[in-house]
Amino acid sequence: MRWAALAMVAVLVLGGCSRHKPPVGRWEGAYESSDTIIAAWLEIGKDGLIRVSAPDVTGITPDTSEEQRQVLRDEMVARLTSGWSSVVPRKMDFDGDTFRKPGHIAPEMKWDAKNRQMTLVLYLGANPGLDVPLHPVDEFTENPFGH
Repeated sequence: MRWAALAMVAVLVLGGCSRHKPPVGRWEGAYESSDTIIAAWLEIGKDGLIRVSAPDVTGITPDTSEEQRQVLRDEMVARLTSGWSSVVPRKMDFDGDTFRKPGHIAPEMKWDAKNRQMTLVLYLGANPGLDVPLHPVDEFTENPFGH
């Protein structure tokens, strides 16, 4: 009887340690500051594999006009569209809240299940991670900047 109880406890404990399933779907978004523009698409398949593309342009100068910034936004969208078919799906570790490259510590994405909010974390050069908020979409759009 005692062994049966211990076996049941072990099953419950191991069940509680089960691997979290990542959310399935598509997200897109953009980030823009005085010197950086980023557009991003993210897709998580039913198999848990992740495709992500986030082209960026950095080093934008203060004298860049709004028209020039729009050209840069358009270039980011063109890079997303033209490069998406070559994005290789990859596996990431997921703890229910944070995605990481297998065996790594740095977060790559953060998931807020309650609000269905995904945040992509980008590391540009030696700078700290940059949070790029993404929103769910059924299909990717031509304007991830518009949300």
